[in-house]
Amino acid sequence: MSESEGKITVVGIGADGMAGLGQAARDELLGATVIFGGPRQLDLLDADVTAERRAWPSPMLAALPTLFDGLGDVHAVASGDPMLHGIGATLIRLFGRDRVTVLPHVSSVTLACARLGWSVQDTEVISLVNAAPHTAMRLGGQAIVLSKGADTPRALARLLTETRRGYSAFTVLEQLGGPAERVTTMTAQEWDIRGPRVDALNVIAVRYAPDLRIGAVLADNAFDHDGQITKQHIRAVTMATLQPRPDQILWDVGSGSGSVAIEWCRASGGRAVAFESDDVRRQRITTNVTTFGVRVDVRGAAPESFADVAGPDTIFIGGGLTRPGLFDACYDALEPGGRLVANAVTAESEAFVVQLYSKLGGDLRRFQHYHGEPIGGFTGWRPALPITQWTVVKE
Repeated sequence: MSESEGKITVVGIGADGMAGLGQAARDELLGATVIFGGPRQLDLLDADVTAERRAWPSPMLAALPTLFDGLGDVHAVASGDPMLHGIGATLIRLFGRDRVTVLPHVSSVTLACARLGWSVQDTEVISLVNAAPHTAMRLGGQAIVLSKGADTPRALARLLTETRRGYSAFTVLEQLGGPAERVTTMTAQEWDIRGPRVDALNVIAVRYAPDLRIGAVLADNAFDHDGQITKQHIRAVTMATLQPRPDQILWDVGSGSGSVAIEWCRASGGRAVAFESDDVRRQRITTNVTTFGVRVDVRGAAPESFADVAGPDTIFIGGGLTRPGLFDACYDALEPGGRLVANAVTAESEAFVVQLYSKLGGDLRRFQHYHGEPIGGFTGWRPALPITQWTVVKE
């Protein structure tokens, strides 16, 4: 930090205002000359705080790099723990940890868990402040959802109800830690029908039902599909080959129902782009994405829809492999070290991947599985279509 750059001190504050602050946080605010914050947080400061109060500009992120120029040392107030989906982490990322000091308050997540008797370490934290409501959908477990505003609880309750999970336990906690604190518990379906109006400062505690969390891939009937789906057992070996990793992007080309893209996101917490030429199937993918609460960008046909899409770390080709130009466009989109996995079902697509294997190397495998079916009073084995799978890492 240069001598011309002042220090930035971020103070977390709760709904109870300065009465809930420790002495160190109080001293910082009483000695401040300029304090930034949202209107709600600035209004919580006592009259003893004589610093100039400045509301964050809108849009804020674009203004932050030069916002403090020429001001010397500055302070900011933020709700609860500024390092939990808050301004503290943003300021440290922009200005460095040597320049930014954060004095956290107890977070709304911790307060909510305390009210409900939940262990914090067993509770997922989901932010909808800058995300669509469907990203808070889960197959089980419990979560504290940080709301964008007063409309968030009903939007999430409606999604849970529409996806047949309306009997999930649904608690909205308003103004936590303050004199106007209120905690209301219903099922999600009840909230959708008759939930009360709530304060904009709220969090939602959800215990998702039914609890369908599993370590392996989902059954085929968990997805809305028309038969164009990578079947569960092949999907399992495909996911093992794709090797999902956190914060990486998959392109699922010829997506069908979106099952591979969705499994990637479930396994890695990353993102995916699903390319599908059929309008009806694209709608099915969107329905499945909403149901599972994952981050999948649904696009049209490949390779025409590759423009203006986040670049892939890994590509899966599940359909359209022999379409002229498709493989070349996919391979060109990968950076060196990127992985491509292609599943071939037809004789033509199998011949195509064998040629690619001869030219580019990689790994070539063939999978065949059988399932038992009644034959009269006995049981016989019916084979599923064999799958040829080719994997290559771009050099």
